Amino acid sequence: MRILILAPFALALAACGSQPISSEIDDGTFGNATMNNSLLHMGALNATQALRDRFAAEVTPTITFPFDSAALTPEAQEVLRVQAGWIRQFPEVRFRVYGHTDLVGSNAYNKALGLRRAQAVVAFFATQGISPSRLEALVSYGETRPVVAVTTPEERNRRTVTEVSGFVGAHPTVMNGKYAAVVFREYTAGAVRVHPSNRVITTQVNPGG
Repeated sequence: MRILILAPFALALAACGSQPISSEIDDGTFGNATMNNSLLHMGALNATQALRDRFAAEVTPTITFPFDSAALTPEAQEVLRVQAGWIRQFPEVRFRVYGHTDLVGSNAYNKALGLRRAQAVVAFFATQGISPSRLEALVSYGETRPVVAVTTPEERNRRTVTEVSGFVGAHPTVMNGKYAAVVFREYTAGAVRVHPSNRVITTQVNPGG
């Protein structure tokens, strides 16, 4: 009876041959749950998504371009100034600029054009006092992600999108994995207001000389 019970197990092991048993278990995503759990505990995952959503809600993340051009229009520059003002509030945060084109022209040409548009945005941010080192990457999707799937010129497809991508790991305010404190700081700082009746008026006496 014992031989009959063990027989199926022996056949199963024989079927495996020399293939490691672990290959049947790990499909390449074995460590993802642990990694995500760690990120959640550190606050990095939640804080990044919270800031990404907040940026998209509080400013316009997208600008558009003239046909076959990486020049920033006055309207685009005004949007980027607002973006830059938001970015300056968060010196701990990294951003990514995505460049896009419409579907007119070859994919290779549009890939390069999308990159030039992203680079134009980064250069403009530099004039607003933002270090290019905080812009994690310049990514060009070219014509591959249109807003409107038409083969004719379409302004809505000729765009860049600015997005929160993560945190500056070496920044002095990002310590001990407490990334969520960055978000908390900005929300609470904006909520503190001094009531006019509680203001203390002082008179400063200038020293003689």
